[in-house]
Amino acid sequence: MKTTYRAMQVSSPGVLELVTRTTPTPGMGEVLIEVEACGICGADIGDIEGADPNLVPPRVPGHEVVGRIVARGAQVPSIWREGQRVGVGRLGGHCNECVQCRKGEFQLCQNQPFVGASRDGGYAEMMLARATGLVSIPDELSAEEAAPILCAGIATFNALKKSGAEAGDTVAILGIGGLGHMALQYARRMGFRVIAIGRGADVAEAAYELGAHRYIDGSREDVAQILNHLGGAQAIVATVGHPATLSAVMGGLASQGRVLLLGAGKDPLSVSAGQLVVGERAIQGSITGTPYENEKTLDFSVLTGVRPKIEVMPLHRANEAYQRMKSGAAAFRMVLNVAATAS
Repeated sequence: MKTTYRAMQVSSPGVLELVTRTTPTPGMGEVLIEVEACGICGADIGDIEGADPNLVPPRVPGHEVVGRIVARGAQVPSIWREGQRVGVGRLGGHCNECVQCRKGEFQLCQNQPFVGASRDGGYAEMMLARATGLVSIPDELSAEEAAPILCAGIATFNALKKSGAEAGDTVAILGIGGLGHMALQYARRMGFRVIAIGRGADVAEAAYELGAHRYIDGSREDVAQILNHLGGAQAIVATVGHPATLSAVMGGLASQGRVLLLGAGKDPLSVSAGQLVVGERAIQGSITGTPYENEKTLDFSVLTGVRPKIEVMPLHRANEAYQRMKSGAAAFRMVLNVAATAS
């Protein structure tokens, strides 16, 4: 095993710096992962731009991590072996002690870290991870393919499962980006009538290729009116958190329909109480999910041929890849090939 490794750390808010660090030893309940690939997620913006400048050493971002276990700490369950392919998502491993864990609601654990935010993530050749946060990676997926599924994939897959919609129902996907392009694929393969809602005609072709039956251009069409003409959406999966955009589509929700919010924005959402009460409509937040649910998402992706659309760059170009994601130019996800040889 190497005694040092390369990492892209947040040297100051918004700035990634390539550094060399000493390879750590996993503690109790931890494993050391040799990272092969790490996806770049929209949530990384907050981790990078809002990083604590006083943190020593500076934080390493990234929470869509795929690699192999190279060392195990004490009391790591025997299901995790050296050399095994594993992944880690945003939720860094539950504590097994809090009230939520005792109820089996591991995704709501009060004591688990957020990878890339409250503990170092995968913009690095090595990474420590709690064993309770590990996800087994299917052989059928490359590291670059699997990485975005660990966050964008499970977030949208779980939201659709929670939506209450049944096969044949109309489901709308609001936002055709890194999350939305996964949601469209899953929704189509789950048997829904899939409506994609975006802005501009330039994304229409991609939306149809990804599985949409109908594309609505929110910049020039009345989204709620069209959804109502189709009988209303039983579920709207909102991958964008812009309050005005969300409020504009609420009127297209069918009776007893549900809006699933994936974006954790801070701005208040303006909703008519009458829309909710009359028709028994609901708004529900949806976090990513447990490692077990992540494995189900990966397996479903293998079974149905769902794959993220990715652009790949090596680790030392993380700044460039991050800026491409942040600008919205990526089609649709950026992934760091950490194992690539620096040039």
